[in-house]
Amino acid sequence: MMDRLLALLAYGVLLGFLGILVWNVPELDLGLVVLATLALAGFDVVKLLQQHNRQKQRE
Repeated sequence: MMDRLLALLAYGVLLGFLGILVWNVPELDLGLVVLATLALAGFDVVKLLQQHNRQKQRE
């Protein structure tokens, strides 16, 4: 349970940091890199949550 909360908290902090970055430096290229970064990090968080659900079902 704690791993899930920490993963979501970390993703939220990353989202906040990159959001501030894009807000203060409004460049298209930077925005595209930030979107790619958030997509990859989001994919990782989703996979982590799915892995934890599978492990919980086995127990």
